[in-house]
Amino acid sequence: MPPKRKQAAGSSTPAKKARATPKAYQLAAPLPEGTILADIFKRQWKVGKAVGSGGFGLLYSATSADNTLDGAAKDYVVKIEPHGNGPLFCELAFYQRVAKPDMIDQWKSKHKMKVLGVPKFIAMGSSEKNGTKYRFMIMERFGEDLQKKFERNGKRFPTEAVYRLGLRMLDALEYIHSKEYVHADIKASNMLEGFKDTDQVYLVDYGLAFKFSCDGKHKEYKEDPRKAHDGTIEFTSRDAHVGAAPSRRGDIEILGYCLLQWLCGRLPWESNLENKDFVRDQKLK
Repeated sequence: MPPKRKQAAGSSTPAKKARATPKAYQLAAPLPEGTILADIFKRQWKVGKAVGSGGFGLLYSATSADNTLDGAAKDYVVKIEPHGNGPLFCELAFYQRVAKPDMIDQWKSKHKMKVLGVPKFIAMGSSEKNGTKYRFMIMERFGEDLQKKFERNGKRFPTEAVYRLGLRMLDALEYIHSKEYVHADIKASNMLEGFKDTDQVYLVDYGLAFKFSCDGKHKEYKEDPRKAHDGTIEFTSRDAHVGAAPSRRGDIEILGYCLLQWLCGRLPWESNLENKDFVRDQKLK
């Protein structure tokens, strides 16, 4: 696998670069080690050491405190955000609808796959500390993100590794798209290695995930200047640059930009990312 940047949900090292999301969102206050959280299934989780941050959430190692879960000794993390934050709320909606363990296992069995690079939903809940309410999510723990490996490797991945990564991400996107969702923020910092099996790679951070279809009807394509340039500017799709909603074709386009960067070292517009219109125009050429 190519060498191991921002740790997203379930990762084990600190974030480096924030996503293009509203500045109003706040980080949760630190939780003391040993804090006990109760999820919606009334299972208890013991908070361990801080392991990083993702989006606007803090990440801590976590263990099952009551041994009611299969594989209670497994490595988990808890991601926590203030209750009013939007990204974790959106992410939880995605996980509950798309990433329940039985859903992923059925897909893997049907398609004869050993691994699918989509994290499984474990648990969620709410907690209150010092008068502030928090929302949390329990996830499997993952390893290092690929952006860090990309930078350590001189900002290049071997061609064969890029092809393997592309295929694994296409597998993950095929599953997500089959559930009428798109990711909308694909990038190396949102791809994490397995915590112990570093040959596996998972697509994480679904804070911008978008349901593109409702009751079987695809949402109408509509440009909205107020939403122009949403996402991570160097990778976001041409549709996003004009404020159109995320789409399946947008996900494939974003992945394509990632593949180009991994192969070539940089994208043609990376020298002027502050000028979003310039980036858009370069992609439209």
